[in-house]
Amino acid sequence: MTERKPPGVSFESWVDKQIREASERGDFKDLPGFGKPLPDDKAPYDELWWVKGKLHREGVSVLPPTLALRKEAEDARRAAAGAATEAEVRRVLTEVNEKITAAVRRPPPGPPLGLQPFDVDAAVRAWRAARAGQ
Repeated sequence: MTERKPPGVSFESWVDKQIREASERGDFKDLPGFGKPLPDDKAPYDELWWVKGKLHREGVSVLPPTLALRKEAEDARRAAAGAATEAEVRRVLTEVNEKITAAVRRPPPGPPLGLQPFDVDAAVRAWRAARAGQ
């Protein structure tokens, strides 16, 4: 706990003294961002800056369920194209197909889904053709 400001000392010089002593003790060296430049201050003020920063640091997605599923389908398509085995292609696409089928049966809130389940056999044929061309 800090000491009380002594009488007769200006508040500014008392605070400056405390900051200088803390800096000499090394109290500021373990703070996050030490030695890094300050963030850009030219951006317009956003009163929710701290919420957005926290979501970004925590890796939280705030997409509506339908958009999140669309992104997951795109990621699954990429993962299937880069899969090492045919079994992995089938596993990745089957997992996302189950989610797409459930969403088509009972649409989640948000924008329209606009997805159909992947044709796993066609994807496997395309995967084989891509591997044969290498």
